[in-house]
Amino acid sequence: MRYLLAFVGFLVVSLASLLHAADRPNVLFIYLDDFGWRDCGFMGTDFYETPNLDALAASGMVFTNAYSCAANCAPARACLLSGQYTPRHEVYNVGTGRRGKAKYGSLKHIPGVDVLSPDIRTWAAQIHDAGYRTATIGKWHLSDDPIPYGFDFNFAGTHGGSPPKGYFPPHPKAPGLEDAPEDEYLTDRLTDEAIGFIDRNQDANWLLYLTHFAVHTPLQGQPDLVAKYEAKPKGDLHDHAVMAAMIESVDRGIGRIVRQLDSLGLREKTAIVFTSDNGGYGPATSMAPLQGYKGTYFEGGIREPFFVVWPGNVKPGTKCETPVIQVDLYPTLCEMTGASLPTGQVQDGRSLVPLLVGSDAWKERAIFWHFPAYLDSYSRIDGQRDPIYRSRPCSIIRRGDWKLHEYFEDGKLLLFNLKDDIGESNDVSIANADVTKAMHDELLAWREATGAPVPIEPNPKYDAAAESRAMKGKKKK
Repeated sequence: MRYLLAFVGFLVVSLASLLHAADRPNVLFIYLDDFGWRDCGFMGTDFYETPNLDALAASGMVFTNAYSCAANCAPARACLLSGQYTPRHEVYNVGTGRRGKAKYGSLKHIPGVDVLSPDIRTWAAQIHDAGYRTATIGKWHLSDDPIPYGFDFNFAGTHGGSPPKGYFPPHPKAPGLEDAPEDEYLTDRLTDEAIGFIDRNQDANWLLYLTHFAVHTPLQGQPDLVAKYEAKPKGDLHDHAVMAAMIESVDRGIGRIVRQLDSLGLREKTAIVFTSDNGGYGPATSMAPLQGYKGTYFEGGIREPFFVVWPGNVKPGTKCETPVIQVDLYPTLCEMTGASLPTGQVQDGRSLVPLLVGSDAWKERAIFWHFPAYLDSYSRIDGQRDPIYRSRPCSIIRRGDWKLHEYFEDGKLLLFNLKDDIGESNDVSIANADVTKAMHDELLAWREATGAPVPIEPNPKYDAAAESRAMKGKKKK
């Protein structure tokens, strides 16, 4: 009898597992590159056209205070895939060298690493082990090959961070693109490959990480779309015709994928997650009223458009103002798919499922950034703390409406109340000394807990007089 009961129990558990597998959603995770907080219709653009993204956003939950974990590509992606803040995986910048002239900046930077350790289990690996077919299509940027990180299929992903020789062929050393037709536009090809993966796996559970190169430089649009926007009246916020054309190509592709999901009867079985890796490319777009752009740790460099569509779980047309950050996506994706979290691997994020399903089971917490390096400026300089660097070595904390910056060269603390001052234009650290101290203490404790390295060694090539002259010689544009 004991064995019979055990066997019956086994059958019940097995049947429950099969039913659970049938109910688990497919996941389409769309991750754009350098796509700014306001670069789509549902976030307020007055020039770019994103009807497909807007329709998707309206069918799910839009997060208005959603953040990347870093202000540029590689560290943002390392945080996303690992579920860990930068001090744990040590990918701090694009590359490990000093970004900017050696004579500017008083400290030696912390170089970190430029490859995500293969010992770190990604959410792709966990979800793959839970029975999903997994694919990455597009930009990878964390190693030479994404396959060992939990993917069954890779198309175009390498260690490179930019589109391989641009958005038109040739695309050397990009897997699958060696024989691309002469007039093929890269964004369209990635869409084709995404549809192909879905078609091939329509009878299985699948996760597709569609990580577009768009809208990263070089700025290259399809000629007919560029002409369309050159003829369109400019907006007060946005007016860049090539950027608009690139965004429309992404949006059209997303529309094609959604229509294919509909035709295969998979729309209601598929959760769709959409966001970007960092702020928009400053010389071509604007995140106003946010200060900053890609490469800065002001809001314009790290706040992202973000929505989740999850049929049967997320109420359409909803918004969430709770601050969330991309390390949260690791536990979220695992919970959505029924995958387990990795044993013995620290997770810095918190599952967003309670927020997605409208539960009250969410307590306020702080979120953090750590950048112990330098990131040189480009042509636009009006959204950064000084005209030479988009970012200097710093740590940031946000808790509730308060956001504190700490800069390691001069020890400066800046405090902003984002509810009253979303543009971070009014430092209120002195007027709110108690808040400043409490947040700084929490930031120090977090750095100690994560082993975050703080640069303290003087830069032997530093030339204070040359830096001063350079600061004075550059005017804000």
